[in-house]
Amino acid sequence: MIKRTIYIGNPSYLKLKQQQLVVQEPESKEILGTVPIEDIALLMLDHYQITISNQLLVKLQGNNVAVISCDEHHLPFGIMLPLYGHTEYSERIKHQLAASEPLKKQLWKQTVEQKIANQEALLTLYDKFSEPLVEYKLTVKSGDTSNREGMAAQYYWKHLFDNFSRQRFGEEPNNLLNFGYAVLRSIVARALVSSGMLPVLGLFHKNKYNAYCLADDIMEPYRPFVDKLVYNYVNGYRDNFELTKQAKAHLLTIATQDVFIDGLVRPLFVAVTTTTSSLYKCYTGELRHIKFPELD
Repeated sequence: MIKRTIYIGNPSYLKLKQQQLVVQEPESKEILGTVPIEDIALLMLDHYQITISNQLLVKLQGNNVAVISCDEHHLPFGIMLPLYGHTEYSERIKHQLAASEPLKKQLWKQTVEQKIANQEALLTLYDKFSEPLVEYKLTVKSGDTSNREGMAAQYYWKHLFDNFSRQRFGEEPNNLLNFGYAVLRSIVARALVSSGMLPVLGLFHKNKYNAYCLADDIMEPYRPFVDKLVYNYVNGYRDNFELTKQAKAHLLTIATQDVFIDGLVRPLFVAVTTTTSSLYKCYTGELRHIKFPELD
């Protein structure tokens, strides 16, 4: 079953009733809608006048739902996840902690290779010259010590959008990319928890202030799927870069975008779980390669 992403952008009271998330108008008490808890993957709260009951929060966490809160700029600011999401949690953490540095460097090499491959595929899709990315992909070393990821990114962004520089606080459409990446990060963090791993222990990312290092690693090959959504939105709406509700609704469809992974076409939300499950099997030695999506 495909899980749902629920966005709440108006003053609301959220409560639990009969295993359903109930959205209620605060003043009139009118019921605006209900959603079965088991159908929800992400719940995004984008208004300061949203009240949510603790009973509902506990039920959401029990069903491994990622609850995302937004800041005054309407950008995802925080993620609430359960402390653990797998019955073999302690056993799986042992394998994650025991992973050797050579193994993590090889897994990071695979991650960078697939990210560049997906960037190359996206440029090709839009009839943009992508040949240099093929060379970058073929020359990635263990641990990406030669920084082919950075070189590829510099070329990729220069050619995907005209006169564009990818920066967190840069000019538009950086705002749209930031929103999409934050949603993607939440999806990946949720999948890591459900696969019994700690999102904080990364393969490459090791920032001591970052609680989601592994999520930032694993989401890399998925980023071009967000880029594709942003590119289509910007070109479809005549270069409209504002982060409107319409733009958010478009970007929130990232969870249900079809991707090709492990020989099958699956919704991205499902594909991410395939990726995190394969990562754990790499830690145990059952697999040698992470299963990542291919952009076509």
